[in-house]
Amino acid sequence: MGDIHNTQFFNTVQENKLEVSQVLEQVYIALSEKGYNPINQIVGYIMSGDPTYITSHKNARSLIMKVERDEILEELMRVYIDTRLK
Repeated sequence: MGDIHNTQFFNTVQENKLEVSQVLEQVYIALSEKGYNPINQIVGYIMSGDPTYITSHKNARSLIMKVERDEILEELMRVYIDTRLK
C-alpha cells in the first residue's frame, strides 16, 4: 500500500478521436449518398438531439453521437465566423 499523502496518477490511452469537422464531413457524405438534405438533417439532429435524423449508412449515426451537440455548434460557428465575418 502506498503513502496516503501522495497523489496516485492514473493514465489512460486516448483513442484516436475524430475532430468535429471530420465527423460532420463523414455524416454529410453519408446523408448525401442516401439522398437526404444533409443540412436539414443535421439541423434536425442538433435542435432535437434525436439521432434518427442521421442515417446509419456508413455508421454516420454512431459517429455523430460521439461528439456533443454543443461541440458541433461551436465548430459551425467557428467556421462561419472565420470564413464570413473576418
